[in-house]
Amino acid sequence: MPEEKRTIGYICPVCGQAVIASRTAFQLAAGDCALPCPCGKSELRFRQLGDRCEITVPCLFCAKDHRAVCANDALLRQKLLALTCPASGLKCCCVGQKGPVFRAMEQLEQAVDKLRLDDQTGRRGAFLNETVMGEVLGELKDIARRGGVGCACGSADYGIKVGYSSVDLVCAHCGAALRLGAATPGDLDALCARDSLTIPGRKE
Repeated sequence: MPEEKRTIGYICPVCGQAVIASRTAFQLAAGDCALPCPCGKSELRFRQLGDRCEITVPCLFCAKDHRAVCANDALLRQKLLALTCPASGLKCCCVGQKGPVFRAMEQLEQAVDKLRLDDQTGRRGAFLNETVMGEVLGELKDIARRGGVGCACGSADYGIKVGYSSVDLVCAHCGAALRLGAATPGDLDALCARDSLTIPGRKE
């Protein structure tokens, strides 16, 4: 039986190319490893911390390295684990099954292409994609009207924070947040496929 593989992807902040590769679950869990860009000027790093792993991602959007710690169980088994740039709200790294990672990276490349085009034409607006943002906010309103938004802590009160390429639903009781992408048509399709939204809740 072949060893299970995990697909990993990010966009190099130096050359701007998508870097996608696979590593076995054993390689990720056994010790520290890295995924370098072929240009040699950036790399995604994994550092093992017992039952957790620290991921360091070079970010195209804010030109900084982002660090996140996740459980090895999520790293090795989750269908799609995506790390997000806090400044832009866009995914900066994806780990998971091959299909979901390739789809997420395709959406990410579309967002990057839109950013580059807007910068070239000097037309960067309040949102990465104003049409998608408008549709996402409209869909959120419909879900809320049906009583489909709540928090795992039990509260139904929440606020909305609108970012450049995402929307955060923030629980008014515990402060936990659920981030929804609002950058590409795929983000809108994903939201339209959901009947309800649950903010994950925060432990006391």
